[in-house]
Amino acid sequence: MPCGRIPHSSKEYCKRVLSHAAQRGVDSCGGIVGYIVGCLSTGMLGASRETIDKMASKPRFALAIITASSTRGPRADDKGLGRTIKKLPSEATTYLQGSTADLYQRIAAESGISIHRLRLTKGSDGSAVPNAKDYTVERTGLRSDSVVYVKDLGPQIAWRTVFIIEYLGPLLIHPLFYYLRPYLYKNAPAEPSYLQWLSCVMLALHFAKREFETIFVHRFSSATMPARNIFKNSAHYWVLGGANIAYWIYSPTAPTAGPSNPLITCLAIALFVVGELGNLSNHYTLRNLRSTGGTERGIPSGLGFDLVTCPNYMFEALAWIGIWLASWSLSTGLFVVVAVGQMGVWAKKKERRYRKEFGDKYQKKRFAMLPGLY
Repeated sequence: MPCGRIPHSSKEYCKRVLSHAAQRGVDSCGGIVGYIVGCLSTGMLGASRETIDKMASKPRFALAIITASSTRGPRADDKGLGRTIKKLPSEATTYLQGSTADLYQRIAAESGISIHRLRLTKGSDGSAVPNAKDYTVERTGLRSDSVVYVKDLGPQIAWRTVFIIEYLGPLLIHPLFYYLRPYLYKNAPAEPSYLQWLSCVMLALHFAKREFETIFVHRFSSATMPARNIFKNSAHYWVLGGANIAYWIYSPTAPTAGPSNPLITCLAIALFVVGELGNLSNHYTLRNLRSTGGTERGIPSGLGFDLVTCPNYMFEALAWIGIWLASWSLSTGLFVVVAVGQMGVWAKKKERRYRKEFGDKYQKKRFAMLPGLY
């Protein structure tokens, strides 16, 4: 704003802002700088005398910041709350109507830690304080002199990166086993059987589709996850869905090395195609519920959503049953059992979340994943 448009002198203006800061108990140099930054973010600086008085009268509160856990530094206290975060402010000031995302940003800026590494929980009941632009501080129940615990989650990795790494393993492992059969197995014929070829094609298409969805379709509600978890997550796909299945189905003694049953093979292909296309359709439906870069949730509708909570898991299960019928391997069956069991847990959890978050707006489902079964 040009100086000529400011209705009072710069000296008087600065004195007025500093006066309001003093009224809020902000007396340190760092605190005053933080207060001025807060004024900038809310439009107080550059405003008229009346606007400053009006904005300064808005309800504000101070949050006592106590470390719950950190990756370095001395103990925060003798109550086992964890290690302190260096440069963590003793308190943070924000507007009740300000977003919780703003609170996260303020704490991250002052502590010098990436916002994705922070987790805030209320000292009163231990519930999490969400990092959301559309969620106000007042809505969390925090008030003046409330206490929040701040935890440093440690090094993080983007969810999209995690998914890409997870699916890349089996996407590479199966073609490698398929083409290296003569060198990996004794007495392996030069040409693979039809079922071995079909199994490899199905598995490669499945994980290639997963990679496509990860890059172009999925919109994640959380930006990152702890980096250490990537080893646990990848083991499921690289070992159980990759090496373990590949070793057995491409062997010259595997059931896939023998002749195929036309009826079972056709059923396997049909289940696989229906499952993959249905799953892809559901993922596009879920994608359209969230804006780009947003974390909002909505109630999905469309293919299968009137039958179960998570039809994307239902179609995923159908596709894997198709793969199992084509490969006819115990190793594939083991992966299907583990995967379907885990998806069932996620589906039940999502049903509970829908009921809690949307209340009467959400039509409760009797079955979370498999109609008539689960």
